[in-house]
Amino acid sequence: MTDLAATATTRADGRQPNQLRPVRFQNHIAPYATGSTLIEWGSTRVICGVTVEETVPRWMKEQNVSGGWITAEYSMLPYSTLQRKQRDITKGKIDGRSQEIQRLIGRALRAAINLELLGPRTIWADCDVLQADGGTRTAAITGVYVALSLAIRKLLAEGKLAKDPLLHPVAAVSVGIVHQQPLLDLCYTEDVAAAVDLNLVVNAVGEFIELQGTGEESTFSEAQLTAMLALGKAGIRELLAAQQAALA
Repeated sequence: MTDLAATATTRADGRQPNQLRPVRFQNHIAPYATGSTLIEWGSTRVICGVTVEETVPRWMKEQNVSGGWITAEYSMLPYSTLQRKQRDITKGKIDGRSQEIQRLIGRALRAAINLELLGPRTIWADCDVLQADGGTRTAAITGVYVALSLAIRKLLAEGKLAKDPLLHPVAAVSVGIVHQQPLLDLCYTEDVAAAVDLNLVVNAVGEFIELQGTGEESTFSEAQLTAMLALGKAGIRELLAAQQAALA
């Protein structure tokens, strides 16, 4: 742990700067999904469901692309926030934030699986935020990997897959700088106050899938980035262990 990350006061919820909120998985929450889990991460709760279609998108057929595909949808339920959030369907289009997040989820999952071994089928990953208290995108990615693993197990058990297509487990976590202090796993009040916000998507062999770092009307130094990456990678290791425990 870096000195920058360790010299800290406790946070509003009593956590240390390098401490995750409690993470819990409730598997098989959606019986009709091929694989599903409810991830509870502090006060953030996301239902993650995976379903399988025995076909591929039209563009894959037209371009003669072999293998399968994974795509994701993300939404925040109207009652997931303190003020009611309008459904996208009532606005006639998906909002930009939701579109960005579902693309991120899709990229993360496609990095976790061998699409050739998946065969000519499409996996749909649906992430619905039941309660939001910061880190909904990281909770969605971390939870939906568990749902995906459960779905793959079911396909293997049914003989629909000859070989396990999963590569390395994937998890995601947020890190930020709040009042000059690097903090792991920001809750909503910390996220709002953060001068810098960084989301990490990392696999089990320590490879980065995506880094989303932004100075909120601020800049950050290389030393601060190094401290945030150290915090994030330590948090990812804990999340990967929690995923494996949930799948054990």
